[in-house]
Parts: sequence; structure tokens; C-alpha cells
Amino acid sequence: MAAPDLSANLQEEATCAICLDYFTDPVMTDCGHNFCRECISRCWGQAEGPFPCPECREMSPQRNLRPNRPLAKMAEMARQLHPPSPVPQGLCGKHREPLKLFCEEDQALLCLVCERSRDHWAHRVSTVEDAAEDYKVRRSPGPGPPVNWTRKEEGKLEKSLEHLRKQMEEALQFQTQGEETCIIWQKMVESQKQNVTAEFEKLRQFLAEEEQRLLQKLEEEESETLPRLRENTAKLIQQSRSLEELIAELEERCQRPALGLLQDVREVLHRSQDVKLQLPEVVSMELRTVCRVPGLVEMLRRFRGDVTLDPDTANPELVLSEDGRSVRRGDVRQALPDSQERFDPGPCVLGRESFTSGRHYWEVEVGERVNWALGVCKENVNRKETGELSAGNGFWILVFFGNYYYSPDQTFIPLREAPRRVGIFLDHEAGHISFYSVTDGSLLFMFSQITFSGTLRPLFSPISCSPIPMTICRVIGGAEESFTS
Repeated sequence: MAAPDLSANLQEEATCAICLDYFTDPVMTDCGHNFCRECISRCWGQAEGPFPCPECREMSPQRNLRPNRPLAKMAEMARQLHPPSPVPQGLCGKHREPLKLFCEEDQALLCLVCERSRDHWAHRVSTVEDAAEDYKVRRSPGPGPPVNWTRKEEGKLEKSLEHLRKQMEEALQFQTQGEETCIIWQKMVESQKQNVTAEFEKLRQFLAEEEQRLLQKLEEEESETLPRLRENTAKLIQQSRSLEELIAELEERCQRPALGLLQDVREVLHRSQDVKLQLPEVVSMELRTVCRVPGLVEMLRRFRGDVTLDPDTANPELVLSEDGRSVRRGDVRQALPDSQERFDPGPCVLGRESFTSGRHYWEVEVGERVNWALGVCKENVNRKETGELSAGNGFWILVFFGNYYYSPDQTFIPLREAPRRVGIFLDHEAGHISFYSVTDGSLLFMFSQITFSGTLRPLFSPISCSPIPMTICRVIGGAEESFTS
């Protein structure tokens, strides 16, 4: 039985006589007794001595408290060997004394030891029974004689319950409103979905009709012009055959002997001299029907980004504006440092922005310039190129000369009306770049089915000298503007 006695003694020696719990930061008084520092400090609440020992009542003239570290270690060992047992209901968790009192300020249950502590000395304390009477729920009396309440004020819990019931009532009202709002919102979304579907269906129908109208007009132009072109071709073929026969006849006559060569030579010469080539009828190659999709340019502007010029790539003959948005070709070659980035001799400049994916759109004001070139090129193109800037060399550009435009990879195409503003749309994933006349919304030209690899950059070229600059348009305050130098 020695081991249990030793364990019990360890618990007893490691327990504070004031809080009846294991020591926390134990200190020793002059008389040799040990207490928790907080416990003895509460007991010695007065500012001046003497200070009585709570255990032996010996007086100490001063608050001499010495830390007892060995006892602190022993208390920690006892705490590990014998952790505090669960506190039974109705007992103080700190002092293991019955909870008989209630602190009104802290609204907490107290034991007698708690009441005497510094934490609650100045607080209003009542018995548990009296405090419960203040907090209990007042109920309306049932049938029978009136009930005489001993207290006039409502219980505190009743007040809390009344407040919570009001909050619950408001919460239910808001819940009902929220559910109704969800239903209204769902109906609004569904209605808008139907509107979107209906509007796009109308738009699809309109576009389909517009497509058929344009195709029909093109067919009409084809049926009107193609027969005349074919008739011209047929007449030229007939004339070629007649000339071929006459040439063969003359060649054969030249091979005859003198008598045969001169026989009826007058008539042969007359026929030869009377031959006069009939020129074909001049047929206009201008297409009156242009590819114009209503609203397309406005839609493409959703992908518009800010583009500025990169002066490090500009040909020395090009003059850039300070804001990097306008360029023109000057009369004097500037003394600029030569580098692999700079175009020379080509009169070109690149945009600062680079594209490796996505959709991008920008617009350039060309005004009344008689020639220009716009498009994109690969980042790593040869900028000292002297030949044509073709797609094979990494350039996808549209070139304009007065009243027609062309691509180095395509044929010349006449224009009915020169655009004053050009929109360029790049779809990197789809592999196409399109050029639009913002003036009338028509498609000018398109590269398609391209497998773009690497980085692309916008390209600008004023080509010839002119005081009229090419200007990149930008958006300020929601309205598009262009800036000239």
C-alpha cells in the first residue's frame, strides 16, 4: 500500500491550500508555506502589511514571496500522473466547492471561495435561488383566480426571449421575402433568356436573309457580266483562229516557187492588209456588291485593345508622334542607331503589343492617304528585307494604292470607295486576319486558314511621303477618338 500512499501524498503536497488545485507558479512566504502566486496575491489584497499567512496566520511585515521552482516541477508531475477529475455538476471547477452564489456583474456562478476573491469583492452577489427568480421566464396565468406575481419586473430571460421572438419574426419575414425574391429573379432571368433567344433568332434570320440577298446580287452581277466577258473571249478566239489560218496560208505561199507565190498575190495582200483586230468590249471589273455584315464592326470592337508604336523598330525616314499613335513618312532620313530591330530599308514600324493567342482588334485612321500598308508580322521577321513582304516571309499585310488594294500573295482588287479608317481583326486560334473598311463596314480582305506560330505584332507603313499621318484610334471615356500629330 506504500505506492498509493505516496501518490496521495504527492497530490496533497502539490495542492494549493487556497484554490485546492495543483500549484500554478508557486511561491513561498516567510513562514515557509506555499501558495499559487495569484491566490496569495488575492488574499493579500491590502497595499500595506502586516500580511497574515492563510495557513498558519503568522504575520509578515512585507510581501516577501519567493518562487518555489522545485514545487512547480512537482506540481507538474502530479498534474501528469493525476489529471484533475471531471468536476461534478454543481461544484466550482476551480475550488471544487458548491456553487451557491451568482455574480450579477459577470453573470457567473460562484462558490464561497470565489466570492472572497479579488475578482468579485466589489461585485453584487446574490444567492442562486434569488438570481434564478430574476432570470426565470414569466408565464401568463391560466384559467382560475388571478396570480399575484411577487416581482413586478419581467424576468431577464423573458426579455431576451421577447427580443429573440421579434428577431425570429423578422427573420421569417425576410426569409419569405428572400424566397419570393428568388422566384422573381428566376422569372426575370428566364424571361431575359427568352428575350435573348428570340432576339438572336431574329438576328440569325435577318443575317440569313441578308446573306441570301448579297449572294443573289452577286449572282445577278455574275449573270450580267460573265456572258459579256465570255463573248469577248469567244470573239477573240474566233479572231485568233482567222489570223492563224491567214498566217498559215501566207507561210505556205512563201514556200511555193516564184510562179505559185505570185499567183493571186494581190488578193492575198488585200486580205492581209484588211485584217484589223477588233478590241473586246470594255467590261467593268468593279464589283457593285460588297461583303458587308450589319453590326459586325461594332461586334469586333469588343476585342479592341490599346496599340501604340514601337520607335525602336521604326525606319529612319518615319516620323512618330510623341504619344506613339501616329506615323508619317518624312523627307529627311533621321540619324538613328541601326539595330536588328529597326526596319531599313522598308518604311515600316511595329506596334509595341505582341500577340500569342486570343482575338484582337484595332483601327487605324488613314484619311485621304493615297497609299499605305497595314497588317501583322512575326516577331522574328527579317527587318532588313528588300523584297516584297509576303506571307511566306512572315508578313500578312494589305497594301493600298489609290483606287485598288492588294496583298503580295494575292491579285490586285479595285475599290469603289477608298476607306478612311481601317479595322484589323486577328483571331490567333482560328488562324485568320481580316481587314474592314470602318467607313462603310465592308470586308476589304481576309487571310484565312493560317497556322500562326510564335509571336505576332501589328505592322504599319505609310509607304510614301505625305503630311497626312496614319493614326491608331483609341477609346477615351467610352467614345472612340483618333489623334493626329
